Amino acid sequence: MSKPYYHAVGKEIEVFEHSYKNKIPFLLKGPTGTGKSRFIEFMADKLGKKLITIACHEETSSTDLIGRFIIKGAEAVWLDGPLTTAVKEGAIIYLDEIAEARPDVIVAIHSLTDHRRELYIDKLGENIKAHEDFMLVASFNPGYQKGFKELKPSTKQRFVALSFTYPEEKIETEILINETAIDKPTAKKLVNIANKIRNLTELGLTETVSTRLLIDAAKLIHSGLPKRLSVEVAVVEPLTDDLEIIEALRDLCNLMI
Repeated sequence: MSKPYYHAVGKEIEVFEHSYKNKIPFLLKGPTGTGKSRFIEFMADKLGKKLITIACHEETSSTDLIGRFIIKGAEAVWLDGPLTTAVKEGAIIYLDEIAEARPDVIVAIHSLTDHRRELYIDKLGENIKAHEDFMLVASFNPGYQKGFKELKPSTKQRFVALSFTYPEEKIETEILINETAIDKPTAKKLVNIANKIRNLTELGLTETVSTRLLIDAAKLIHSGLPKRLSVEVAVVEPLTDDLEIIEALRDLCNLMI
């Protein structure tokens, strides 16, 4: 299996290694598609640790993470959830978009994010001490999550936190080339399109062009789909459902590629 590719944009590798060494939970903040998940995959591989990723959503509960009793034959058998497995085995668990999960998830991880480093399993009446190698990593997007979707300061202060944003032009171009084998001139044009749209704040887009969208467009172009069509379906259409904005962005992109 090939190693995950990641291009560092600052001191994030060094910060993560020190957090891991000091057993401090790690929080990644930033918009979607800026490489947060890839970074964690890269670091788990670099440290030689098992990675368990949970994509949190509004239905994600502490039971989903900790475990539950299931009926097997005539008896009820306890089944560990992914968080319990990570705590026992010493894996890195990554709770992606943690602010989306139900509040009981935050309550469940509290004792893992301080000096105790233990998980209380209510249904078993047990406290599980975390394995020496266990690490809790979470991410959230502060851009669009307001009100009840925001992480409380008291929760954020349990983590070492790092902001992820879009890479500078040169690095983003290199990422596209490495990820898709696309030619450099086309990669540069895609990055220029992204930066142009990112600066159009008056459009009021909920999310702007992520590096992930550019990678999708580059893959389509590399496999032979026409450039303008690739940009339209991989970059423009995923950004908005407003037909006028789609038309304006399509015209802009067609001029640039």
